Amino acid sequence: MPGSTRFAAAAHIMCLLARHRDGPQTSEALAKSLATNPAVVRRLLGALAKSGLTQSDLGKGGGARLAKGPKKITLADIYRAVEAPGLVALPRAAPDPSCPVGCNITPALTAVGDAAEAAFLASLEAVTLKQFVKEIAAGDAAAKSAA
Repeated sequence: MPGSTRFAAAAHIMCLLARHRDGPQTSEALAKSLATNPAVVRRLLGALAKSGLTQSDLGKGGGARLAKGPKKITLADIYRAVEAPGLVALPRAAPDPSCPVGCNITPALTAVGDAAEAAFLASLEAVTLKQFVKEIAAGDAAAKSAA
């Protein structure tokens, strides 16, 4: 089963906003870069705004922009804004409590999942949006020089 793409899309949006700090960006312009529907972008922008990462101006000439500098935003901030916690999804139905595995699997999986999520978030916390945008720009420059 494929995982969620919300973080990837939100990181894309945030990089675009960081690169175009000269003015607000419309959901239509952002959606074009993501090859998706503007409604998808607006939902993500709503979650990012709720977390204090973006602001939106309504009306003519309006659009989204960063709420703070890209040096103050980490990839972990973006991830937390758009994804639900928990890398390991637990079964919806409770396992058989009389089974030696069933009665112990949930706490064991929770511990493993919590440790994995902590390590994952720590790696995202180490990368600012500014650093990530620079990395993307370096990849763009390398691709252009190879062409």
